[in-house]
Amino acid sequence: MALTLSRKAQAVKPSSTLEITAKAKELKAKGIDVVGFGAGEPDFNTPKNICDVACDAIQTGFTKYTPVPGIVELKQAVCDKFAKFNHLKYEPNQIVISNGGKHSLTNIFSVILNPGDEVIIPVPFWLSYPEIVKLADGVPVFVKATKEQQYKVTAEQIEAACTEKTKAIVLNSPSNPTGMLYTRKELEAIADVVVKKDIYVIADEMYEYLTYDGAEHISIASLNDEIYKRTITCSGVSKSYAMTGWRIGYTGSSAEIAKLMSSVQSHQTSNANSIAQKAALEALTGPQDAMKAMCVEFDKRRKYMYERVSKMPHVSALEPKGAFYVFIDVRDVLEKEYNGEKVATSTNMAKILIEEFNVAVIPCPDFGAPEYIRLSYAISIEQIEKGLNRIEDFLTKLQ
Repeated sequence: MALTLSRKAQAVKPSSTLEITAKAKELKAKGIDVVGFGAGEPDFNTPKNICDVACDAIQTGFTKYTPVPGIVELKQAVCDKFAKFNHLKYEPNQIVISNGGKHSLTNIFSVILNPGDEVIIPVPFWLSYPEIVKLADGVPVFVKATKEQQYKVTAEQIEAACTEKTKAIVLNSPSNPTGMLYTRKELEAIADVVVKKDIYVIADEMYEYLTYDGAEHISIASLNDEIYKRTITCSGVSKSYAMTGWRIGYTGSSAEIAKLMSSVQSHQTSNANSIAQKAALEALTGPQDAMKAMCVEFDKRRKYMYERVSKMPHVSALEPKGAFYVFIDVRDVLEKEYNGEKVATSTNMAKILIEEFNVAVIPCPDFGAPEYIRLSYAISIEQIEKGLNRIEDFLTKLQ
């Protein structure tokens, strides 16, 4: 019999965001002045106090295995953070520390899904959700939220999408790629449907600290006891503390689910990096000044980028309320021609921009939104200005 490979693995789409970011870095390495709007990570360095604690952990020999779900001190710090910021009461046995947000999601779907179980994923979505669901033998069910809805699904849409096979819904607020937040009223209506249908909510709150214009982040699990029982709350230190490479994510769930996730993780990866756990502990319990300063800077960039995009021809966007992305409607661009050829797709548009204008943007077919592109403002204001000038130059050349 001929050697074969996993059909499941072969069906996985590679991450287009990482691919485009890698392409931009490759061109920069060749000396080309590329502006990269693709990165889903802050351009700031990890705050010094966090790095100092990590260095101390190395020097004092904190380099051994830890308990699989995380060191006790970090789990308690996560509980304290959940209580103070999210208004959620979790005990340490309900917390699992993992190797980043993706790992947390992988753990979750591994323990709640059986083959054929359906997971409702609002569109637009972060491109990894459906792939992680499929790797856990689940079936993604897409529910589209329109621009008029501010890219947020309604309780009625969720209820209509539920079947006997529905196991969960993914709720990402603030959202990647749209930057939108669900309001308390919207979440209350969704929570009523979730409880009625008796399904899980996977609440991805990775960007929870990055909100603007007084917009309040609400954790759906905090609304009442019934929705709390059905919610698995996910977060981490990557975005808020500029710690993407440290790979620390965490979840709050029922003790039963946490125990199962710890069991799965024990065989797949064991504990998260010991040194990174100490760093994450300092991030959550140490001074918060650097994190708050980053948020202020993101807000300045957000305002600048949104104002610039709003004045450009052939494109439009809603003002983002969280995260660090502007989600841009390019439908009009796709009806135009550049150098005598129709642009046709957002992927074509991205190809033209990087090859001829030295600017990298993320086309959004893999986010369920083929007529959109995503720009990250997690780069300096100088780079943002330069990149937007190049995009505007492209737009003015369309016919």
